Amino acid sequence: MARFLALGLLVLPIIEIAIFIKVGQTIGLFPTLALIIGAALLGGFLLRQQGLSVLTQLRGNVSAGRMPGRTIADAMMIGVAAIFLVLPGFLSDVVALALLLPPVRSWIYAALASRVTVVDTTTSYRRQDPSAGRIEGAIDLDEDDYRPR
Repeated sequence: MARFLALGLLVLPIIEIAIFIKVGQTIGLFPTLALIIGAALLGGFLLRQQGLSVLTQLRGNVSAGRMPGRTIADAMMIGVAAIFLVLPGFLSDVVALALLLPPVRSWIYAALASRVTVVDTTTSYRRQDPSAGRIEGAIDLDEDDYRPR
């Protein structure tokens, strides 16, 4: 995994520079810079809108007592999109803008959720009863039930 990350860190700037050069040759310097700035502004607007929406959904899920797995996944993907928006370049902006679209996030979530098994647990409480001298909900072992390793 570390090799792929290191390779990605080497290859991504090379691809971004090649795309900059090609777009700059095709449409010129100032339109290329305007596209980069426009993508950053649009991405910032979408990031704010989608981020606030996800926070509202997260609060609703927690208040209703539902598992916020989908909402947390959306928040993570929006965070990755924010990182890609900070990086200058067309490829990273396209990936970031795609991650900010709810249908794309739904597709990614569905693809990842099909490979993951979620186990829902419930919490239990322990109550100490001073008159009985034991803790309710605890496992009580006798001397012959326990042996040290």
